[in-house]
Amino acid sequence: MTFALSIPGLANGSIPLQAYLVLAAVLFCTGVWGLINSRNAVRVLMSIELMLNAVNLNLMAFSNYLDGQLIRGQVFAIFVITVAAAEAAVGLAILLSLYRNRETVDMERFNLLRW
Repeated sequence: MTFALSIPGLANGSIPLQAYLVLAAVLFCTGVWGLINSRNAVRVLMSIELMLNAVNLNLMAFSNYLDGQLIRGQVFAIFVITVAAAEAAVGLAILLSLYRNRETVDMERFNLLRW
């Protein structure tokens, strides 16, 4: 039994691969923009998570498009989610430590490695 989203105007109710790729590209570009332009460390971590979710969307879309019965893309997406969870936990722990020592999460004011 398969599940297909029924949208009027689409052939046999399936969303084309290009729609997923455009959505993933928009998510990834938004993440890159947030990574480059943000000075807040929490916002930087959220931008990285957004980029990883765009990668997951690509993995799932190509997995469904290329081999509908196999779950290779889904397995890789689970690994990416696991790495993202570990990255978020370690990143937030580092940010909490920096906030306790410096009382700020501004990326411009982190000068711990400078002499």
